Amino acid sequence: MPQTLTVKPRRFSLMHLAILLLSAASLSLYAQTQTAEANTAPVETPIDVQTPLQVAEPAAQLAAVEPSVAPSADQPVAAADAITQVAQANVKKQPVSPVVAGDDSDTLSNNSASYSSVSTSASASAQSSSATSSAALAAASTTSSVTLSSSASLPLAVNTESEGSEPGTVISEAPAEPISLSKFILGREVKPNSSVRLTWSSETAVGGFSEETPILVVNGAMPGKTLCLTGAVHGDELNGIEMVRRVVYGIEPANLTGTIIGVPVANIMGFRRNSRYLPDRRDWNRYFPGNTHGSSASRLAHSFFSNIILHCDALVDIHTGSFHRTNLAQLRADLSDENVAKLAQSFGAIAVLNGRGNPNSLRAAAVRAGIPAVTLEAGEPMAIQSKVVDEGVAAINTLLAKMGMYGKQKRWTRIAPVYYRSAWVRANQSGILFSKATLGQRVREDDVLGTVTDPITNARTTIKSPYNGRIIGMALDQVVLPGFAAYHIGIQTPEAILIEESQMTDGMVEEDEEDGDDAGLDPVDEKDEPETGMSKAQDRMADE
Repeated sequence: MPQTLTVKPRRFSLMHLAILLLSAASLSLYAQTQTAEANTAPVETPIDVQTPLQVAEPAAQLAAVEPSVAPSADQPVAAADAITQVAQANVKKQPVSPVVAGDDSDTLSNNSASYSSVSTSASASAQSSSATSSAALAAASTTSSVTLSSSASLPLAVNTESEGSEPGTVISEAPAEPISLSKFILGREVKPNSSVRLTWSSETAVGGFSEETPILVVNGAMPGKTLCLTGAVHGDELNGIEMVRRVVYGIEPANLTGTIIGVPVANIMGFRRNSRYLPDRRDWNRYFPGNTHGSSASRLAHSFFSNIILHCDALVDIHTGSFHRTNLAQLRADLSDENVAKLAQSFGAIAVLNGRGNPNSLRAAAVRAGIPAVTLEAGEPMAIQSKVVDEGVAAINTLLAKMGMYGKQKRWTRIAPVYYRSAWVRANQSGILFSKATLGQRVREDDVLGTVTDPITNARTTIKSPYNGRIIGMALDQVVLPGFAAYHIGIQTPEAILIEESQMTDGMVEEDEEDGDDAGLDPVDEKDEPETGMSKAQDRMADE
């Protein structure tokens, strides 16, 4: 009996203790469940997009989030992903990087988010001992996970901490679309602030032998207009080649606004043969803008015009006199075109000869295509004249400054004389020409310009000026025949004389663009140019 009484209390005590422990565990679990139900709504803490997140403190940010609700099927537990997003949000207190939506809208997705924490319940085994039950309850832990969810779509705000601005200042609603400064010429991309050498070749090569023409391109660091400079459209005119070279290689791309396309030797085939013409003896400057079904010269002109010239906003075509003639530095321009007149006024104190020129010249074709163009005439063929080249380079640099492309504008103390008429004075006998007048000289009616002497009979005739004006072009001393164009005179109108006398100017002289191109008075050295449809009267600016 005593043994029975002794055993029963011990069994009763163990069971009672187990029941008490299980009851305590149940009450604890019930309390946690009630707390979770009371906080069913997720705690939303908006992220200030103007306050950068720290990569070095992701663990601290996660630890600061209180557990609240268990994860649902549409909100998976993704603590590692959340840390990755936080780490990618910023580095060293830089502004939050915008995440642009797939539709390229100007709003920033996921600008604000909510942290939702989830806890998992721990259950204790009812069949464990008291020590086991206590350990199970003490080890019950919560695993927190953070999911970054979008709660709004906000306008893009950029944070800045630069001097003079408050942190968190909104600079703009959205970044401007970047402007591409690259140029695509001849199928090649020319990046800004760079210079490249390209090549152009027409489709008229013989037997697979290409005639590659070098094209020099300087693309500035800032966007702007495109100016094209062409030299040696006539292959024996060397001054223009040197002018283009000096101008192009004298440009620093970092200081250039816009683009310069330089073609030092346009007529590479004529240049290699030291000839004015193409190999088929055609004058290339009588076939623009060209024709894909025309002669070889016409097809060559079409390829050059469409691949080079049409990429430009303005054109300066550089020439010299032809066939033992020389020209004073001058511009040939159609002043009836407002844009051309504005371009011609931008070269400084250089003479301007008004005229449309040959309708199939490069200049005229460009103007018809809506591209302001002038011809710069300077010097003689088959020679490099340093002084003439210097004048031409100075005029082109003045143009670049006036167009706002490169360099600073200079003030000129002289005005540019403009000649609306010009004429060639011709020899009346055969013999050797001996000039007394000089290039650029001002002459009056009946002034002696030179003489022609027969070397056999010693007969001599005098050439006199029939006009008041200035010698803008002349033939070099040589053997001449009757009718030979010897002196090209820019004829001054009374208005031009008044301006010149009041300003006391000493502007430069002009000359025709091509072999006696006299702006429409007297035909000089007319050439029979097939396929152009031009009359002799139309082909008066023969030097161009």
